[in-house]
Amino acid sequence: MARRLRRPTVLSIAGSDSGGGAGIQADLKTFAAHGVHGATAIVALTAQNTHRVSAVEPVSPRFLARQLDAVFSDLRPKAVKIGMLLDARRIRTVAAALRRWKAPNVVLDPVMVSKSGARLLSRAAVESLRSEIFPLADLVTPNRPEAEALAGIPIRTEEDRRLAAGILADFGARAVLIKDGHGRGAEVRDLLFDGAFFTVFAAPRIKTRATHGTGCTLSSAIAANLALGRPLAESVERAIVYLRAGLEQGFFPGGGYGIPEHFPKRRAAR
Repeated sequence: MARRLRRPTVLSIAGSDSGGGAGIQADLKTFAAHGVHGATAIVALTAQNTHRVSAVEPVSPRFLARQLDAVFSDLRPKAVKIGMLLDARRIRTVAAALRRWKAPNVVLDPVMVSKSGARLLSRAAVESLRSEIFPLADLVTPNRPEAEALAGIPIRTEEDRRLAAGILADFGARAVLIKDGHGRGAEVRDLLFDGAFFTVFAAPRIKTRATHGTGCTLSSAIAANLALGRPLAESVERAIVYLRAGLEQGFFPGGGYGIPEHFPKRRAAR
């Protein structure tokens, strides 16, 4: 009789990207690269390619709840990655399920605008995201524009960024990672605030247009590492190394933005 293999499940709650570069599709590839089982609850379908998002079709809150209950009741995820939530109704649906099932290791990537500029979170839903999901999140991973919008302050200096991280933690998140991919310096300086201490992860900036889905990939890699039992700071560091390897081998399946290689030949050791 074959030995029954066991590996942790990680749940992605996000939108589907028909171009395969971001969202649910990027999350599942990242989970597979880390040796964890990926489950999904789809919030919305998008019609998109490497150039733009041309349409968004929401999944009903009722069916979203059915997906969440189906996964939690059987697969018992060891971590949850949250991406595109679209609006306040779906935010409330997700928050209720996270509370109902006492979800562990919740990583929120607060997706607000697509790479091409399409709005993926309604402006009216920003407060719902802060009040409903932040208190349930073990880590929130905004980029700089998202951190500005959520914290309500401009971020121009390192002091501003630390202040923004503190403000986001005050909304209830246990830790905050403000990414520096939108920065312009020679170094990328991702800033982690764990509620007490700041840690900077610095590395040379990689010049590439293969950046579609980088936020999804990083947050999914963090969730996968947490599901494997690693501490937060180590999970973040490993995820950054994994993403950098993917960016170095990024490719261009269409005529617009490229995507990171999710199975790079050189990657973080598991």
